[in-house]
Amino acid sequence: MSVVDLLLKLLSFESITPDDGGSLKFIEEYMDGYEAIYLNKEGVKNLFLTKKFGEGSHLCFGGHVDVVPAGEGWDSNPFVPMIKDGSIYARGSQDMKSGVASFVQACSEAESFGGRLSILLTSDEEGEAEFGTIIMLQHLKEIGMLPDFCIVAEPTCESVFGDAIKIGRRGSINGYLTIKGRQGHAAYPEKAINPVHQTAHLLDKIAGVNLDSGDDDFAPSQMVITDIRGGMQVTNVTPSSLDIMFNVRNSTKTTQEDIKLHIDRYFKDLDYTLRLTQGSYPFVTKRDSKIVTKLVESIKKITNQDSKLSTAGGTSDARFMGAFGIAVVEFGVINDTIHAPNERTTIKEVEGLYTIFKELIKEFDS
Repeated sequence: MSVVDLLLKLLSFESITPDDGGSLKFIEEYMDGYEAIYLNKEGVKNLFLTKKFGEGSHLCFGGHVDVVPAGEGWDSNPFVPMIKDGSIYARGSQDMKSGVASFVQACSEAESFGGRLSILLTSDEEGEAEFGTIIMLQHLKEIGMLPDFCIVAEPTCESVFGDAIKIGRRGSINGYLTIKGRQGHAAYPEKAINPVHQTAHLLDKIAGVNLDSGDDDFAPSQMVITDIRGGMQVTNVTPSSLDIMFNVRNSTKTTQEDIKLHIDRYFKDLDYTLRLTQGSYPFVTKRDSKIVTKLVESIKKITNQDSKLSTAGGTSDARFMGAFGIAVVEFGVINDTIHAPNERTTIKEVEGLYTIFKELIKEFDS
């Protein structure tokens, strides 16, 4: 089976989060000679496939088989892949069954390697991910089989295939700030405590403010106001409280504690409460790490493309690898139609990605 045929097969599984649609069993059977470990919980399926070739390093390919719902606006059945003008149309074609097909095919054909090859797949990346990749990593740590290096084959390229590798991701901190006042009649402002008036002159201290200066890997961590509301939607009653919501896509230079200190610096004289939640934490892999340099070399050899090293974008399961101390990068096809109607990728990119992964496996320990 060619990598394109394999992708077409994977795209035919209706694997909407957290259902794998039967795809993981198919992949297990396809990967002859690899040991399989399943770890399933709360309807989520996780599969780890591994094969030891030698005593060297452990290289893992990571990804997810689940996809978001198809939604409306498709020109064809989103779970019956269609090839048109060199492109493959189906839900998950970019995000990220193209990546899964590419590394599954490359690993299935590997005849030699310096150490251990493995594949880690989950059916819950697009959802909460609470019982996905992270619980498999916890199990691998317990049995002493955590990878040394990992490639997550999410779609990373921007305009030309091969132009971008992600070596890290920002974290995401959500903030819920409430300034308490005392409700009153608008005609008697002196008898009320208006939290809007109290806060107005402080907005420029939090709205769009950079909390750090950034560095070579990350842009500055910026506080982005996402919602402000207070009052009863009438003109003659002042509000009893003002609620402000914000998000900070944070680098490794800004923590929740830094945000708390920043808010208190300007709001300490007001009656306020602040609640912070964090869905993901920032990570970065060193630019001179073996996984980075070897992947850059493989991309250059196959595509003649110089790849920039990026930390832009949202979150992925690579954040879990980073938290376990695994040197992890992300690389996949062009990202321009993910989660959209008529999601598609090109045959050329899929074949190129598979070839890059084969080259990487071949040259990783050279």
